[in-house]
Amino acid sequence: MRNKILTGVAATFFSMIIIAACNNEATQKAPVAVMDTADNPKDSMMVQPEEPKDIVDIVVRSEDHTTLAAALKAAALIDTLKNAGPFTVFAPTNKAFNTLPAGKVDGLLKPEKKAELTKILTYHVVPGNIIAADLKNGQKLTTLEGQVLTVSIKAGKIKINRANIITADLAGKNGVIHVIDAVLIPKK
Repeated sequence: MRNKILTGVAATFFSMIIIAACNNEATQKAPVAVMDTADNPKDSMMVQPEEPKDIVDIVVRSEDHTTLAAALKAAALIDTLKNAGPFTVFAPTNKAFNTLPAGKVDGLLKPEKKAELTKILTYHVVPGNIIAADLKNGQKLTTLEGQVLTVSIKAGKIKINRANIITADLAGKNGVIHVIDAVLIPKK
């Protein structure tokens, strides 16, 4: 009887330690081993998978999208794109932003340009979870900004307006990202 009580107390104690560790931000990024006492209290261990990232987490963690991440923050779109969605994001790389005229990006990041920046960024977002295989030549996609993007496909290469998709189908828990090589500018 005493051994059963000690075993139960030890299992509870270790479970509490594991739960506390799971709440630590540093341990949430890696799989965490937890004791599964319900099925087999003796030696049952399982690995808890990493929590899926949303589309903002994917952009923010990408070294190729630091300009886009800064722009999303400046436009106050982080919370919007962390919502359930789903969203399809055509994400320009830093290199794509660097092709804009000198001073354009710095100018857009200023508080007085927030409306213009928001218009540009929401022109890169389409409601829904559209993977590359769903895109069709000539397809029209209505953006959150309200204007339309046009899909063209030639020799298996997909373009959104004039931008090439260079990496497709980066899946997040609230949508998908397609990396593009140009910044899409909406009509005025």
